[in-house]
This record gives sequence, C-alpha cells and structure tokens, in this order.
Amino acid sequence: MTSSDIDGIEWRISDGLVPYPAALAEMEARAAAIRAGDARELIWLLEHPPLYTAGTSANESELLAPSRFPVYPAGRGGRYTYHGPGQRVGYVLLDLDRRGRDVRHFVHALEGWVIAALETFGVAARREDGRVGIWVGKDAQEAKIGAIGVRVRRWVTFHGFALNVSPDLAHFDGIIPCGLPEFSVTSLHALGVPATMAEVDAALRRTSYDFMSVLSQRTDQP
Repeated sequence: MTSSDIDGIEWRISDGLVPYPAALAEMEARAAAIRAGDARELIWLLEHPPLYTAGTSANESELLAPSRFPVYPAGRGGRYTYHGPGQRVGYVLLDLDRRGRDVRHFVHALEGWVIAALETFGVAARREDGRVGIWVGKDAQEAKIGAIGVRVRRWVTFHGFALNVSPDLAHFDGIIPCGLPEFSVTSLHALGVPATMAEVDAALRRTSYDFMSVLSQRTDQP
C-alpha cells in the first residue's frame, strides 16, 4: 500500500484485493473520524475480489445469480453493482461542510473527474441524463464503463466510483447492472486501450486537481 497527500487529502493506493467488509468498516470509521476532526479526508484506490453489492434501491429481481459471488449490502445509493479484479474502485471521503453541502454537485464533479481521466487515454466518455454513471459509444455500441454510488453521512461522503479497466466482463452477467438491462458494460481493454492500473491511477491523480477545483465551486452559497 502506498500513501501520499494532495492538498492535505490522504491519497491511498492498496495492493492486492481488499475484502469488501474490511473496506466498508474502514470507510465507516474514517468518515466518523473526519466528522470528528480526528482524521484527514481520504481518496482510496483499490480492487476487490469478485462480488456484488446492493445499493439502497436494489431490486432482488435484478440479482440473476445470487450464489455466483458474495453479495453485500452497501448502504450507498443505487442498485446492484459488480466489483472485482481489473476494476479500479475509488472511495472518496470528503467533508462537504468544507466544500459545499450539495450532494448533486458532488456527484456531478465525481463523474466529471472520471470522464477527464478517461480523456487522457483518448476515450470520449460522457454523462447521460437520467442515468448515473459514465458512458461511452453510441447506438448499438453504447455501454457503461464506470459506475457511481455515494453515501453522505453528517456531510461526509463515502463510497465513490468504479472504473472498468480490465475486469472479466462476463462477471456482470450475474446482475442487471444498475438496473439497466438494455445497456451493456465495457472496459478500457475491451475498447482497445491496454492501460495498466498504475497508468489509470496516474491519470486519476493528474485530473484530481480539476475535480477538487470544480468541487470548490460551492453551490450552497447565496
């Protein structure tokens, strides 16, 4: 595991596959410590072993293979999501008391950060109205490359994004990802971009400055 700072925010990259319950417990404890003023904000990049998570809007009918991988309640917004090797998960624990009490603005900025990172690889990604997440392609080639799911407690954010770098896309077949059966999922490697996880992390770090700049444009001010 490596750790460094960006403008006072701890930037952590974990080696290996981090068990989901351990990551969830760490986020819960860190969010409480941030709120109490006992810890710095945190951006945590990691990978999980294969698993499904259920957001607060998850519908059991969208879990197509409940015995394929472990299924965990996540407490974040959204529906069912897959996590696994080859997917860069970013947990973003920030204090919106300091950065503007606007969850919609935070999610918008988070999406923009992932889109900007993908642009560094020549991938034209975008938002889509009514569909949270990151999208590429058009018409029959349209697919989701990144998922967004956040939770905010006492104005501290946790959970964050999942960007498909090189996961086994067949693992998504056990769920209806984010409750959208009409759309497929894709990855950087499936798009012909053989980026390494280290290269993706470097792109996220470079573009994080723009993310923080957008986030600092507080929308809760008169």
